[in-house]
Amino acid sequence: MTTSVDSFADLGLSESLLKTLSEIGYETPSPIQAQCIPVLLDGRDMIGMAQTGTGKTAAFALPLMEQIDIKVAKPQALILTPTRELAIQVAEALQTYAKNLPGFHVLPIYGGQSYTIQLKQLSRGAHVIVGTPGRVMDHLERKTLNLDNLKTMVLDEADEMLRMGFIDDVEWILERTPAQHQTALFSATMPEQIRRVAQKYLVDPCEIKIKSATATVAAIRQVYWQVSGMHKLDALTRILEVEEEFDAAIIFVRTKTATVELADKLNARGYAAAALNGDLNQQMRERVIEQLKSGALDIVIATDVAARGIDVPRVSHVINYDIPYDTEAYVHRIGRTGRAGRTGNAILFVAPREIRMLRTIERATRSPIAPLTLPSRADVTNKRVAGFKEKVAEVLNAEGLDFFANIVSQIAEEQNVSPEEVAAALAMMAQENKPLQIVGEDPAPARSFDRDDRRPAAFADREPRKPRFEERGERSERPRFEDRPRREDRPARPAPAGDMVRYRIDVGRDHGVEVRDIVGAIANEAGIESRFIGRIGLYDESSTVELPAGMPAEASNALKRTRIRGVPINLRQDEGRPANSFGGERKPSGGERKFDGDRSKFKKKSFGDR
Repeated sequence: MTTSVDSFADLGLSESLLKTLSEIGYETPSPIQAQCIPVLLDGRDMIGMAQTGTGKTAAFALPLMEQIDIKVAKPQALILTPTRELAIQVAEALQTYAKNLPGFHVLPIYGGQSYTIQLKQLSRGAHVIVGTPGRVMDHLERKTLNLDNLKTMVLDEADEMLRMGFIDDVEWILERTPAQHQTALFSATMPEQIRRVAQKYLVDPCEIKIKSATATVAAIRQVYWQVSGMHKLDALTRILEVEEEFDAAIIFVRTKTATVELADKLNARGYAAAALNGDLNQQMRERVIEQLKSGALDIVIATDVAARGIDVPRVSHVINYDIPYDTEAYVHRIGRTGRAGRTGNAILFVAPREIRMLRTIERATRSPIAPLTLPSRADVTNKRVAGFKEKVAEVLNAEGLDFFANIVSQIAEEQNVSPEEVAAALAMMAQENKPLQIVGEDPAPARSFDRDDRRPAAFADREPRKPRFEERGERSERPRFEDRPRREDRPARPAPAGDMVRYRIDVGRDHGVEVRDIVGAIANEAGIESRFIGRIGLYDESSTVELPAGMPAEASNALKRTRIRGVPINLRQDEGRPANSFGGERKPSGGERKFDGDRSKFKKKSFGDR
């Protein structure tokens, strides 16, 4: 299906929405908007396949708003998102589109925010609820969220919800929606599990696919710098200074600690930078994003999860300071720039050992990534001098210099030097901590990566190293928990041999808990991928679960605060199994799971999204 639409007025939207779109600067619909809006306005169920950054929020938000009855202050639309950042972004977009719709109320609900606040807002009434699956489930179980008036259900980034372990929660919610309502599902990819959900819960859906695997990056200049001969921080500051049309940047690193350390170092070098990670409370996170939008900050250093959903028009550059673990993360990262028709720049730092991952990214995006020549000392010096000259020229054109000219003359006379020498001394003073001229030598240029990855002759007869699975881009092909047969369809497997630690939690069969509840809670709250969770044993009043040794403190702390079925799990190391009524050791019920991967891989999570 191909549709060419020149104006939003051709899509059948109301005059009030068209007026709002004109006021906020929307002119021509994107392909996903042009195809989805008419279908959703007709009331049909729909599956939309499109990458992030294609304008899909407006594609479902605008027709959704056309169906809202402002006089009925009850939830008429529910939008599920994988993260609180995306929930906030979607809620803000809806509020913007409702500029000329007085009385409209949208409410984001997500983990990490006080229940008291959400309960008060729910009691006041909201037309649209935007939330993460876990928190929506909580409110439905508490009966503080009523979906009897629901007209529209939207699943945004369904594949991401699957990846994060939310898919069972999503189905639980879908089962509790009214029989008569419209459902729209948006996903960048269509795994079998998502396809199954669509077939089960959508009625004769219209399927719309936007070929945007490369469209998302088409407007983005992609380059890489080979990490060699210079510290990454020094290289980063050189690049930031010399990059043309630099306005604002998001710099991606792998750990929360690195966000803070790099932000401090950049601030010390004169940049307006801040960290964005899961340790910040929601108020602080929102403040950082608002400062980036307003120009109070020019650089945000973020982890993958913390940056999800950020859409700031002035972000001209995305810098992958640490290369991502998989290609999907890379596409999501660079999607923070060059969004919805804007141009952008993506810079990737690549160490020699990461060359194969670079090639995997190129294949996944079907876009070559060109090498970047690191700016020389002369390049940086020239850039700084040019900026200094501009500032001096601005001051020369200002009034009121007579007083300062007199001071220069007095200094020249008293020191018996020329006015030029006085000016040179003042220029040196004006440098402060950022000298105009860089001293030292430029590092020797690194050997560029051959396109066919040829090795030096001395190693020509050796077998190439077998790449790790994440470098081969095969992560999506490895069996995930969601894609494996359910517990009752597969035999229990023996406990894994390796560095695993057994923990006990205070929930069991008597609380109505199943193995999937435990797996989902650990995966979502601690950021431990489900395939890295070992044996799970269910007992009447408690359960045991094996987790990789060396669990990060933030993951452990998050689990200690976690509830399953409303019961605090009280995670602690297990000292032994409970005895049965005959005094012997009691065997757990089924559902044992095997840890079958690299135990050091913990996802960096923004805790509390549930």
